[in-house]
Amino acid sequence: MPSLKDLRNRIASVKATQKITKAMQMVAAAKLRRAQEAAEAARPYSERMGAVLANITQAIGGGGDAPALMTGTGKDDVHLLVVCTAERGLCGGFNSQIARFARDHIRKLLADGKQVKIICVGKKGFDILRRDYGALIIERVDLREVKTLGFVNADAIAKKVIHLFNEGGFDICTLFYSQFKSVISQIPTAQQIIPAGAPSAAAEVKDGGSAVYEYEPEPGEILSDLIPRNISVQVFRALLENAAGEMGAKMSAMDNATRNAGDMINKLSITYNRQRQAQITKELIEIISGAEAL
Repeated sequence: MPSLKDLRNRIASVKATQKITKAMQMVAAAKLRRAQEAAEAARPYSERMGAVLANITQAIGGGGDAPALMTGTGKDDVHLLVVCTAERGLCGGFNSQIARFARDHIRKLLADGKQVKIICVGKKGFDILRRDYGALIIERVDLREVKTLGFVNADAIAKKVIHLFNEGGFDICTLFYSQFKSVISQIPTAQQIIPAGAPSAAAEVKDGGSAVYEYEPEPGEILSDLIPRNISVQVFRALLENAAGEMGAKMSAMDNATRNAGDMINKLSITYNRQRQAQITKELIEIISGAEAL
């Protein structure tokens, strides 16, 4: 049984940990609002761009003017997976959910005889995936020094992917991230960005239904510039969704840690008080016994 001094030290240690987790919870709550607003603001732009792509693609009608980023290579032998996770931990199962989702996709592709390449955006996803698929990881993007995510960060990632595609490095590219729903709900999502197939008909209707547009310059030339930008936008949206999801998961995890620390302090305090009472009672009995012996 631990001594009273050991129990006092343990209680003091848990109280110090509780202060840290409480502070981290408050910091995550402050950052969550800004991250959530940024993620929600990026969604309409991303959806609108998808609708514009749908309309231009309809104007081309699947002709030969469509760029390779939209039509693809005609094969699906080599798959590139861009796995976006957080740079830091202490956010519950946020990173492991994305990595597990990507890992299941990798296993399915390998079972079908496909070749897989991985680009890890974020340290935590890299640490998880390299245990089983380290040989498949071709690059890791480090964003630890970036305090505020900007479009320039996503554009740099998108340019690397497009450059690799132009060199014939892969046939299909899929983006993995966690879509933010609420503080306690983040949904792992897989989105194919290359080839950038035409969005659903629902997007076309939302953008204007059967309206007729004239394009200047030609639709194929517009797509050659618009599709790379759309890839950058989708990567940027994934990074913003991840940032909001990370803060939400961290806030929830630190809240649970603070509550658990409080419960542990209560249990240790009860044990300390009982042991102290027993020790005092024992000392009193020894004093009374000694007095009676005299």
